[in-house]
Amino acid sequence: MSDREQPSAETETSQRAAVPVLSMRHIAKRFGATQALEDVSLELFPGEVHALLGENGAGKSTLIKIITGVYQPDHGDILLDGQPITIRNAAEGQRAGIAAIYQEPLLFPDLNVAENIFVSHQNRGEIVRWRGMFREAEAILAKLGVAIDVRSSARGLTLAAQQSVEIAKAISLNVRVLIMDEPTASLSAHEVAQLFRLVRDLRARGVAILFVSHRMEEVFDIADKVTVFRDGRLISTKPRADVTPRSAIADMVGREMGLLQPRAPAPRGDLLLSVKGLGREGVFTDVSFDLHRGEVLGFGGLIGAGRTDVGLALFGIEPATAGTIVLNGKTIAVKSPRQGMDFGIAYVSEDRRQLGLSLPMSISANITLPILLRYLNQFGLIRLGLERETAETFRKRLKIRTDSVDLPVAKLSGGNQQKVMLSKWLNTKPSVLILDEPTRGIDVGAKAEVHAMVSELAAEGIGILLISSDLPEVLAMSDRVLVMREGRQMAIFDRSDATQESVMTAAMGQSAELVAGAAA
Repeated sequence: MSDREQPSAETETSQRAAVPVLSMRHIAKRFGATQALEDVSLELFPGEVHALLGENGAGKSTLIKIITGVYQPDHGDILLDGQPITIRNAAEGQRAGIAAIYQEPLLFPDLNVAENIFVSHQNRGEIVRWRGMFREAEAILAKLGVAIDVRSSARGLTLAAQQSVEIAKAISLNVRVLIMDEPTASLSAHEVAQLFRLVRDLRARGVAILFVSHRMEEVFDIADKVTVFRDGRLISTKPRADVTPRSAIADMVGREMGLLQPRAPAPRGDLLLSVKGLGREGVFTDVSFDLHRGEVLGFGGLIGAGRTDVGLALFGIEPATAGTIVLNGKTIAVKSPRQGMDFGIAYVSEDRRQLGLSLPMSISANITLPILLRYLNQFGLIRLGLERETAETFRKRLKIRTDSVDLPVAKLSGGNQQKVMLSKWLNTKPSVLILDEPTRGIDVGAKAEVHAMVSELAAEGIGILLISSDLPEVLAMSDRVLVMREGRQMAIFDRSDATQESVMTAAMGQSAELVAGAAA
């Protein structure tokens, strides 16, 4: 056959990719009242990198868990090579050639590299043939162009090397579909370049890759196709050439605001808190903002952006290692939560069940817990009458639905638990209130009540830092919005300039020009 008659690499790839290796058809999944996925269809082709974008809570993780067998769909079908397949668990997924690697590699630190590569193999016999296993592991890594001592412990590997071992593990299982869920979130630029070289090699070998990332520049560097999810639905699937960062962001945030009503604008009071160059080594850096009395400053950004870390630093749970904090005109150093409370700072945790409340204890005991010493008599005994009186005040003020403040918090609904946690910190009479995901996991009615309370507290002159992954909530409740990405402050928008597009553009790390265009 002459050179003219030889099929091109592009033609071969097209022929090879004519049939999807994995198809998801009309997938639906519900968790209680939350519809995580609804009528989602997606096809993954061999030799193709398919990027999946979406805000927090868009349904990306749920889809991944269905593909890998962690969850079962309520409705819909999964097809492998055009044939229906049921994936009941991760082992069945691996046998079908489906593997996943995540932001944090799932290696066994006390096993060596070779053991980690073959840990999922169940057909290697009862006796370990070390020499043969080392040879096979070295051969797989050599194909990837990775130089790692297969006899060394996995404990000492860099994150990039750990990701390489995860990919080698997938190849050892004859992977056909590789899911990469935020694999670059903890990698340096050099390590990302190494990982992408491996991804391109896998694509050339005919592996179908589902690539999930919040880093827009990476998506446009590596993807062949881009799909956007929003609120559990598939919004668009297009070739990369037909997608721009702006169009992708518009698809991601194009939902209706629903029942959420914007908070009425209110005049700002005096300067309350001034933060300059705040940082914590290895976590976040150079965060600066002012907070006035009666102001709600929203913190926007994607999961892992560092918003919670700033809150933890201001409250003294994980103290800052750089920068200055000036409260009421006085420079302070917050080294512990006790100091934070003494300075008039309160922090409402995003995890009420694990970190915010003592579930077996009563409502009244939880509300008074941070300042329990104030409720002790001269003999060191709790003044139960005073404790109940305080709890009753907050029960009425926040409309906590219960007949008795002696009821264990565990017996309350999620929304009422959230109100108890808010009461607990309001009882410390803070001047600065940090609210971290204050409406996560509560129903629409309870959400509206929390929002009303935030407005009331601001009207009373409390300065509020609102950290939320619910972008419409941030926009509706905030006077200004500070956007973070990967531990860095990207922008601060006044209320008039803060839109879903402008905030998400900054959160995705796009250029200042694109941020300005989105704001306009």
